[in-house]
Amino acid sequence: MAATCVEFATGGFSFENCRRNAILEEKGLKPPKVYKTGTTIVGIVFSDGIILGADTRATEDTIVADKNCSKIHYLAPNIYCCGAGTAADTEKTTQIISSQLELHRLNTDRTVRVCTANRLLKQMLFRYQGHIGAALVLGGVDSTGPHLYSIWPHGSTDVLPYVTMGSGSLAAMSVFESRYTPGISREDGMKLVRDAIAAGIFNDLGSGSNIDLCVITKDKVDYLRPYDEANKKGVRQGKYAYKKGTSCVLTETVRKVEFVVESTQVKVEAMDTV
Repeated sequence: MAATCVEFATGGFSFENCRRNAILEEKGLKPPKVYKTGTTIVGIVFSDGIILGADTRATEDTIVADKNCSKIHYLAPNIYCCGAGTAADTEKTTQIISSQLELHRLNTDRTVRVCTANRLLKQMLFRYQGHIGAALVLGGVDSTGPHLYSIWPHGSTDVLPYVTMGSGSLAAMSVFESRYTPGISREDGMKLVRDAIAAGIFNDLGSGSNIDLCVITKDKVDYLRPYDEANKKGVRQGKYAYKKGTSCVLTETVRKVEFVVESTQVKVEAMDTV
């Protein structure tokens, strides 16, 4: 009796076609076009915790695919993460790491530390050598205090008091560089993050729509979605309905179309039931 081998599907990402694509490219086949992505995500450390911020525009090259996309992802009750780059990659990556952090919490019966989430994320992204388009801003509060990390798609990380990422990061960083102070209060920090995201929205075509904030403290998390609506839809001023005859007709041609109807006879026969 022949044995049946069943191949089970594995979780996570698969890049089995990368070598195939490289061979086809050597033979002259052009690779698919890479879409340009756009996002503005930021994070700061304030007196009592972490404030994360993000815009809500999801783009597909030159098309606005979603005007109210959620870019602040849940990792653990005390840890959240902003994602820039490929939306599917950031969503899948944060979901995978979130499940691992929950298993870690159940096994240790302790609140997960932010450095643990940072280590899991950077090891996963480094394993795929940048093929996963996920640029992340990781923030959270644990037993050792507030922590803020920036994580690049190839796996390198930075520990910073304030950080920006995405196509609108330069505009947002200019706001932080001019106005951030250590130990900033909650109210001033939220306004600073709001203004940094707004700078990205108004100076970067890939960022837009609303502003989301996530305030993480030792006791609770306030996910404010939306916190502010940066681009409010205006009221249409003019009317674009014109009466018939407004524009003159230069020429007019009328054609007579003849329809030929073919008659068909349908013969109905009784079904033989014998």
